[in-house]
Amino acid sequence: MITLSRKLKKESVEVKESCDMTKRISIRDRLLVKEIQEMENTLPSTCRTTFSDPNILHEFVLCICPDEGFWKGGTYKFIINVPEEYNMVPPNVKCLTKLWHPNISVTGDICLSLLRQNSIDGLGWAPTRKIKDVIWGLNSLFTDLLNFDDPLNSEAAEQYQRDQKEFQTKVKEYVLLYASR
Repeated sequence: MITLSRKLKKESVEVKESCDMTKRISIRDRLLVKEIQEMENTLPSTCRTTFSDPNILHEFVLCICPDEGFWKGGTYKFIINVPEEYNMVPPNVKCLTKLWHPNISVTGDICLSLLRQNSIDGLGWAPTRKIKDVIWGLNSLFTDLLNFDDPLNSEAAEQYQRDQKEFQTKVKEYVLLYASR
């Protein structure tokens, strides 16, 4: 009886300790465990993610290697930081590769409505969105989500509208200088 009583007491303490550990895991980290597993199975073929530490899911690098369009032949790296307030606020994304793009500045800022807390078009961040939506959105900036009408890099957009051949030449120049595989 004494042994059983001690064993039950010990198990009770272990369960309590494990519950305390679970409480310490943030909501963001709980969401990311599920989302990262799902994301890995549904990534576009042109994308891959790299985690510098497999225990830190809230910061990772996304590489996009477009297989079509102006930026084909380049590798573009983005750092994605997921804030503690996630999923109420969008991830912070910065392009690490210098490129000539109407929706990505030469300093790496990104114009993608999905990354905005409040968006005029109603397509901004919502708690129902996931990391995979961000990745698909970033990937689409190299194919069908180009926006020359509301650019972040107005010089690139103006050049495209003025002379598409000159724009394409400048894009290829940036690919060779900064994004070669």
